[in-house]
Amino acid sequence: MKKNVLISGGTGFVGKHLTSLLVSHGFSVSVLSRRKQVNTDDVFYYTWNLEAQTIEEEAIKKADYIIHLAGEGIADKRWAKKRKAAILSSRIETAQLLYNALEKNNKKVEAIISASAVGIYGAINGRAICTEEMQPANDFLGYTCQKWESSLHDFEKLGIRTVQIRTGLVLGANEGLLKHLSTVFKFKLGSALGSGKQYMPWIHIDDLSAIYLEAINNSAMNGAYNAAITDDTTNQSFSETLAKFYGYNIWLPNVPSFLLKIFLGEMSKIVLTGRRISNIKIKNTGFKFQFENLEVALRDCLGR
Repeated sequence: MKKNVLISGGTGFVGKHLTSLLVSHGFSVSVLSRRKQVNTDDVFYYTWNLEAQTIEEEAIKKADYIIHLAGEGIADKRWAKKRKAAILSSRIETAQLLYNALEKNNKKVEAIISASAVGIYGAINGRAICTEEMQPANDFLGYTCQKWESSLHDFEKLGIRTVQIRTGLVLGANEGLLKHLSTVFKFKLGSALGSGKQYMPWIHIDDLSAIYLEAINNSAMNGAYNAAITDDTTNQSFSETLAKFYGYNIWLPNVPSFLLKIFLGEMSKIVLTGRRISNIKIKNTGFKFQFENLEVALRDCLGR
């Protein structure tokens, strides 16, 4: 009988790719969605409602693993006070809802694997390479990620193995980061942001999905793992490389930091700061990245 993986946030960019990978590796997948959708042979959709604190119980009862991806988009809207609260609660309260459903049904899954982000190291520039042992930064991103990861502690009380995947900037074909940038760069209007010196810890969607699969299959994996390429890619070098794929050299000046701060407010920290990230811990599990070269990754995503 196929093992079942229950995914929250499974209808998003990462969730869709991960679902396809899991099905190709012989798993059945259940997806939690706010709206009922049409089932397929290998993917079943169940509804949940955070406000009403409900989950279709069949989704919980049949699950062997849970992958928790649900959460409001960090960069979807300006960080007003209400928006910050929604970003935080959409991660913590959904995890609590999953925990309550497991406890109510006296259900113990083999593992729960949650998304997190390299933002836990803070919206800071610097050459230090961040490892999983570093303390969370004392800013909004650091606090949010720390609370996000701490929301799994209750699952540990049930004897469930927990894994947190600290994700960098995800590259995919016409999705994620590239979906937004390609619109500008293909018209030869792309440029670096701010100083351009801020690091951009990136990861190809195929590698990210494969890390989640590894976290399911490798029972020795516990705790936090960085999911990003360890290199010196900066916003400047990333922008120049992307421009080359559209056949030109950047000719526009960098977008000034003050303009980004005016238009984006506090959220401008996402694009004006960046850390270097160590991926030694995930590599030490035996995991091998398919895409460690930015040009190769962009070529695969853009099909050029």
